[in-house]
Amino acid sequence: MNSRTVLGFDFGTKSIGVAIGQEITASAAPLLSLKAVDGIPNWDEVGRLIKEWQPDLVVVGLPLNMDGTEQDMTHRARKFANRINARFGVKIATQDERLTTTDAKARLFELGGYKSLSKGQVDAVSAVLIIESYFENQYG
Repeated sequence: MNSRTVLGFDFGTKSIGVAIGQEITASAAPLLSLKAVDGIPNWDEVGRLIKEWQPDLVVVGLPLNMDGTEQDMTHRARKFANRINARFGVKIATQDERLTTTDAKARLFELGGYKSLSKGQVDAVSAVLIIESYFENQYG
């Protein structure tokens, strides 16, 4: 079993959730949400996160339609992943994230009711779920 560090991104046009995961425990924790302008983050912030956490892999959630077909956001998320790879030379993977936002809201609700449902937290927890489902697909 590897002990790789994985940085997860939940791509969105206005906000990009970020989480950090450890492969050895197959678990992840929410970090923060980055503001984005039409899907473009402050790349310096992304660079700082990559420098700080030194991930072996970056996993980007791929928003697909419920029937598994691609949509405009799917292409944008894939482009975002490719930019991370091109800019920072980190290995990237994409992960189907069809149900993560719903799951994130449910998980936050269990933890603290409606009060805890800030958009930023939902996005960061969505990034956690993206990492966790990536691990499940690797070893499940």
